[in-house]
Amino acid sequence: MTNEKKLNIIMGKNAVTEAIKGGRTIHTIYLTEALKQSDFAKFCEANTAVKYVVPKFLQIYGDKHGGVVAEVKEYTTVPLSQVIQKNQNKENVALIMLDGLEDPHNLGAILRTADATGMDAIIIPKHRSVKLNATVAKVSTGAIEYVDVAEVVNLSQTIDVLKKAGYWVIGLEADGTVYYNQQDYSGKIVVVLGSEGKGISRLVKEKCDFLVKIPMHGHITSLNVSVSAALIFYEIIRNRGIK
Repeated sequence: MTNEKKLNIIMGKNAVTEAIKGGRTIHTIYLTEALKQSDFAKFCEANTAVKYVVPKFLQIYGDKHGGVVAEVKEYTTVPLSQVIQKNQNKENVALIMLDGLEDPHNLGAILRTADATGMDAIIIPKHRSVKLNATVAKVSTGAIEYVDVAEVVNLSQTIDVLKKAGYWVIGLEADGTVYYNQQDYSGKIVVVLGSEGKGISRLVKEKCDFLVKIPMHGHITSLNVSVSAALIFYEIIRNRGIK
């Protein structure tokens, strides 16, 4: 495969299909010979260069590619200013800030749910955070093509900027004062989700206007962050009366 710079590898039919539909620049798609007569192969051939290979050729990518690997233009983030500008005339906006998320599987799952629920953008820090990569793309099943992701240097300063733009900041924490399904999510909001192990950092937590919590009735005191995200995303659209 090519060593050309600024290419990412994505795997699986869903990720490749959405990359094509989303207009991402694709260098080459590699398919196993077994897929040659499939509708999926015809779809790929109609849109970009396809090379058919033996399964052994794709072994370097493990065993979860399903016979589909593509070299695509690297995934890039958008400026925060673009996110603010894009949503400035909307009455209701929901931005999702991820404070120190490290697991690409969680980011991929959050992107997938964010797309399903119509969240407007994801914000991640430049340092000590997972980046957009092949694993994120695969787990998102193509949602990475449709959800804006802004990368910022400092989350605390970013909150200040967003507050000046009219946003309320809601943090999801175990010690929140209100249950997540009792919070008002109308207007322009930023929902902050903490890292897998440490939660929301102190400085960011202090900037939150509200802290909400998810009730826990068993022996385990926390949920996986992607599960928590799904709960609050769907609560946002329920709260806003979206059917």
